[in-house]
Amino acid sequence: MTHATGGPSFAAVVEARAAQRPHEVAVAYAGNDTTWAALVGRVQRLAAALRAAGIAPGDRIAVLDLNHPSAVELTLACAQIGAAAAVVNFRLAPPEIAYVVTDAQARMLFVGPEFAAVVDGMRAELGVERVVRIADEYEPFLAAHEPDPGYHPAAPDDCFLQLYTSGTTGFPKGAMLTHRGMAALAGSAAVVSEVRTGDVLQVAMPLFHVGGMSWALIGLSLGATIRILRTPDPAAVLDDLAHGTTHTFLVPALLAAMVRVPGERTFPALRAVWYGASPMPLPVLRACVALFPGRMMQVYGMTEASGAVTALPVADHENPEVARRLVSAGRPFPGVEIEIRDPATEEPVPVGEPGEIWVRCASLMSGYWGRPEATAAAITPDGWLRSGDGGHLDADGYVYVTDRIKDMIISGGENIYPAEIERVLVEHPSVGDCAVIGVPDERWGEVPKAVVVAAPGQTVEAEALIGYCRAHLAAFKCPKSVDVLAELPRNPTGKVLKKDLRKRYWPEGVSI
Repeated sequence: MTHATGGPSFAAVVEARAAQRPHEVAVAYAGNDTTWAALVGRVQRLAAALRAAGIAPGDRIAVLDLNHPSAVELTLACAQIGAAAAVVNFRLAPPEIAYVVTDAQARMLFVGPEFAAVVDGMRAELGVERVVRIADEYEPFLAAHEPDPGYHPAAPDDCFLQLYTSGTTGFPKGAMLTHRGMAALAGSAAVVSEVRTGDVLQVAMPLFHVGGMSWALIGLSLGATIRILRTPDPAAVLDDLAHGTTHTFLVPALLAAMVRVPGERTFPALRAVWYGASPMPLPVLRACVALFPGRMMQVYGMTEASGAVTALPVADHENPEVARRLVSAGRPFPGVEIEIRDPATEEPVPVGEPGEIWVRCASLMSGYWGRPEATAAAITPDGWLRSGDGGHLDADGYVYVTDRIKDMIISGGENIYPAEIERVLVEHPSVGDCAVIGVPDERWGEVPKAVVVAAPGQTVEAEALIGYCRAHLAAFKCPKSVDVLAELPRNPTGKVLKKDLRKRYWPEGVSI
C-alpha cells in the first residue's frame, strides 16, 4: 500500500485495517487490550520518538525481550520511518547477544526486565547510543511525543525487520525482511489459512522467530486480533486456545508438552493449529490430531522466506488413504515455486529423486545484512533460494524434507548449526578434534551430540566440556552428551563424514 506522504509500507497496511475497525481490539496482552486506533497512535508516537532520537532511514534498532507488544510496535514504527528492527534471540548467551547487536549496528536497544542486568554488564561491548528499559522507560519514551503520521517513501525491497538465522560459518546472519516480502507472505497465508477480519491469532512463539513476529504481522495485516503470550507455557497456551482463539502457530516440542497437560478442554472458536519449524514425531502428531481434530495444518518455511512456503492441509491429516503424506511438508503456498536440484550440478532432478530444496517466491529476503557473499551463495541471480535442506517431491507436488544439506540440527523448532558449537569446542584444551551431530530425542526431535578426539596427553571429561559450552553458548545449542573416539571418520579430502557418525545413533531406515 502507498501512503499519501510516501512509498509502500507494511505499517500503512496495518493503518488501513485500523481505519476499518478503529474501536475493536488489535492487540491483547496480559489482560490489556489495545484497539486498532490506539495501536496506530502508539506506532506514530514511536515513529516520532525514534526520529527525535536520531534514527534515520536505513538505521537499525534492536529489541531484546520475552514476548511483549513493544516488539511489534517498534517493528511497525521502523517500517514507517524507513529503519529496521533487529529482534534478538533472548535464548542466546551474552557473547552471542553482543555479536548480534553489534553486527546489526543497532543505534538503540530496547531491553526487557529479564535481560536488563545482562545488558548493563556488557554495555560497552554493544556500541549502542541508548538503551531503553521496556519495564519503566518505554511508555515515557513513547508518550513524550505527539503522533507523527509521516511515512518514509519506502521502496518495496527496503528492510524493516531483521531476524537472525545461524550460519554455517558459525556466526548468525541477519536476514533482511522487506515490505514486499511480508505483504506477499500475508497474501499467501490469507488464502491458505482462511484468516478473516475479526479472527483471533495466538502469538505464543518467540517474536525473534518468524513463527512469532511474521505470524503477528500477518495477523494484523489481515485484520485479525493478535493475542500475545509472554512465554509459551503449555498449560497457558491450551487455556488461551480454549477462550476465543481461532488460529495459532506452534512448534512440535511445545505441542508434545501440551498433549501431556492433564484436564479436559474444549476449543469452540479454534479453526486451525499451524505447526512446523522442526520434525513432528508421528506419535505426537497423532495425539495432536486427537486433541485438535480437523484443525492440524503443517507448514514448512525459513527465515529467509519471511516464514512458511508450504502447507499440509487439514484434509491430509485426517484421511487414512493418504497417511503417507503425514511425513511430508505439504504443497507450496500460492505464488511459491519449489524445485529439487542436485546440490553439485544445480540442475533439477526427476520427481522422487533426492536433492536440495530450492524456493522462489515474492516473500524472500532482500539478502543478509552486510554479507553480500553469503547472499550470493544463498540466492541465485534469477531469484532462487538454496534452502540448504535436502528433500524430494512426489508426483502430486508434495514436498518431503528428508535431511539437512548443511548439517543443520533442528531441536524444538530452533535451528542449530554444528559449526557454532564446534567453534567453541575446539577452544577447550582437552579437545584435539571434534564434530557435532544431531541425535534423536523424544522431547525435542533431535539434540546436539559432541563427538570428540582428545588432544595429546589430555583426558576429555564430558560434564566439564558441556559446562564449558554453557559458558559460551545458549543452553539449547549446548551438546547434551559427549562421546570420545580415537579418530573421526574423514573422506580423502579431510572432510568429516558426519553421515557415518550419525549412523551410530539413528534408527535403521531413517534418512540422515
